[in-house]
Amino acid sequence: MITSADFLPLVPEIFLLCATCALLLTDLFVSQERRGFIHFLALAILAVAAILTLRGVPGVPLPVRVFSGTFQRDAAGDLLKLFVYLVTAASFVYAKPYLKDRGLFKGEFYMLCLFAVLGMMLMVSAGNLVVVYLGLELLALSSYALVALDRDNRLASEAAVKYFVLGALASGMLLYGMSMLYGVAGTLDMAQIHEAVGATTGEQRTLLLFGVVFIVVGVAFKFGAAPFHMWLPDVYQGAPTAITLFIGSAPKLAALGMAYRLFDNGVGGLEADWRVALAWLAVLSLVIGNLVAIMQTNLKRMLAYSTISHVGFLFMALANGTPDGYAAAALYTICYALMSAGSFAAIILMSRQGFEAEEISDYRGLFRTHPWFALMILLLMASLAGIPPLFGFWAKLAVIHAALDAQLLWLAVVAVVFAVIGAFYYLRVIKVMFFDPPSDDVRIEPRTDAQLRWVFSANALAMLVLGLFWSPLLEMCLAAFKG
Repeated sequence: MITSADFLPLVPEIFLLCATCALLLTDLFVSQERRGFIHFLALAILAVAAILTLRGVPGVPLPVRVFSGTFQRDAAGDLLKLFVYLVTAASFVYAKPYLKDRGLFKGEFYMLCLFAVLGMMLMVSAGNLVVVYLGLELLALSSYALVALDRDNRLASEAAVKYFVLGALASGMLLYGMSMLYGVAGTLDMAQIHEAVGATTGEQRTLLLFGVVFIVVGVAFKFGAAPFHMWLPDVYQGAPTAITLFIGSAPKLAALGMAYRLFDNGVGGLEADWRVALAWLAVLSLVIGNLVAIMQTNLKRMLAYSTISHVGFLFMALANGTPDGYAAAALYTICYALMSAGSFAAIILMSRQGFEAEEISDYRGLFRTHPWFALMILLLMASLAGIPPLFGFWAKLAVIHAALDAQLLWLAVVAVVFAVIGAFYYLRVIKVMFFDPPSDDVRIEPRTDAQLRWVFSANALAMLVLGLFWSPLLEMCLAAFKG
């Protein structure tokens, strides 16, 4: 029997759905000149959703499962949701001046992003394979439309088609793997699947492993791990930078939540098999991502390939298969989401109408003309490279420690080697800004938008602050995943 108490854990999701639908209707009556009102309301919706998430479930301790276990509310899910709200709110602030310059400042951007956030919330709180797929497709369909938002841009349209075709293929593989699990366990509930995994033998176990292979492939596609990364560079480069910023940051948190639910809650009894698969995917991602990124001259494309390498580090922690490993993965994903948002925001900050500031050479001599913003970009690039004492260094250290705890010394050695190799292309950006003379052809000028400047500076400085005080956040992650 469903009671009113079953709806209490879903209050943030219900509020976000109702508020987004109301915002969609409000947008019909707001003129283009007052579109900033929609921007303000979208930020307010995220703030209220964060407050509702922080409140927990009044009178009910977490974790709690409702609707026959299809939805579960726990500390791990709430932690990931809070950072999804934070990164999405920053994305809205970064995107506003960029979209205005290009005639893309429309209500559709905010609606699609908020519906994508709703999909992420379902992914991280799913207790049933159907809910996982529902959240995943809500996120994916919103992302496809966002990439194609600039309909007159040939590159954006091409990127959207590639994203849609390959995303549909990945979803099909994931769905096929889920069908194999259902065929063996006879249920879609992940807790019951977890119990069934431990009792299967012979042909049934073979069928389970067959399904796990497709689930791993589907998860790797969604993360952009090599060799399933073919969509990622083209989508990141082809989409408008404001869209790339959003789809390159917040969805990674949701993908981690989905992986945690599927691997730990679902097929945890087969960790000896999927841990090996994740470890080799980590190696391929580290090798391909770092080596190809070295050759890039386009900053967005370089950041796309660096994303693949960062997914390799993330998979190292997931290959641990314990609460400590998931906590390290959460810390790394939070770190990467903040670094990625700030890095793409740097491109938005330096771009203007008719000039995208996408080439690394566009940043020549930035320190001589605008030293503050050159220093902020330095913090972001150095954190991505894993240079101490910045946040990125401690996040990399946490996942390497997780690999060592899992007796994966060879994987930790590969990670350290390619972390050193990968530092080259980040240092090249720093070298161009600080040691090359300013370009005579293109004079780069930061935007004058005060909100953008303040939030970007806070984002970059957070890499230093969190690098100095990273321990509380790690303890939060450990408490969330061990609870």
